[in-house]
Amino acid sequence: MSFTTTILKWFEENGRALPWRETRDPYAIWLSEIILQQTRIEQGRPYWERFMQRWPTVELLAAASEDEVLREWQGLGYYSRARNLHTAAQQVVASGGFPNTIEGIKALKGVGDYTAAAIGSIAFDLPAAVVDGNVYRVLARHYGITTPINTTEGKKEFTHLAQSLLPPQQASAFNQAMMDFGAIQCTPSSPLCEQCPLWESCSACREGRVAELPVKKKTLKVKERHMIYIYVRCKGYTAIHRRDAGDIWQGLYEPWLVEHVPSGAVLQCQDIKHILTHRIIYADLWVWDTDERPQLPEGYIWIQEADIDNYAVPRLIEILLEKKNCED
Repeated sequence: MSFTTTILKWFEENGRALPWRETRDPYAIWLSEIILQQTRIEQGRPYWERFMQRWPTVELLAAASEDEVLREWQGLGYYSRARNLHTAAQQVVASGGFPNTIEGIKALKGVGDYTAAAIGSIAFDLPAAVVDGNVYRVLARHYGITTPINTTEGKKEFTHLAQSLLPPQQASAFNQAMMDFGAIQCTPSSPLCEQCPLWESCSACREGRVAELPVKKKTLKVKERHMIYIYVRCKGYTAIHRRDAGDIWQGLYEPWLVEHVPSGAVLQCQDIKHILTHRIIYADLWVWDTDERPQLPEGYIWIQEADIDNYAVPRLIEILLEKKNCED
């Protein structure tokens, strides 16, 4: 059997049952693809279910406030996805409906080649191949491709190959098959080579290079950053600030960020490690009980402590506040 036929047959027997695969609603499919960017299915699925329950249509999501969307997104990270999701929903409503062409889908905020191909093929049967980490891995190993996947040349090569293998009348099934095959069978580590239906034709298996493929060009060194937060407690109130554009966590809230700890503050936790894509953050949290509100930099607001859960915060801040609550 050919590569394509084998993959489709495998998918029929082993494909994952997922709620967004039980519909052709482009909104539900688009929502799943955005949530699952940089997120494992088991983590993202509850978020998809909550979003669909709270905003079952794109019109309702578009009408929500950004703060509401960010709050519902809290814990998923990469918050630009949530802001883009909200903007794209408004784009869809403004244009009178969900676009049904690859170029139209790509015009939505936060949608790239992979996401457009996934939505287009699954919702509209458009013959566009998806190319993500799973696809790179499966193709690199099976065909013995050593071109780095994170280069322009590599992206073009793998996209062309994936498109050439795509059966035009079964684009949805093939794309989902490739995603699942990479996630279940041809995994990054400990792939199930001995039970693989492509074992005999796989270059990596034949040449003993499974662990070497796909090839990825080395990127820039991850930077470290140290952040010191003060949780000010004043007569049932605390101070928070909404982060501006141009830095991490745009639009999310945080306690008072300082360079120097004020006298009287008590250390709550120290060097809490938080890993982002291009940096590692170490954070300290101090608690300062005071009877008088200190003068804070512009942009900080005072809220009742009991209301802090109504504000969307980065996962790191959520962790810090959880540690504070354990100590209270």
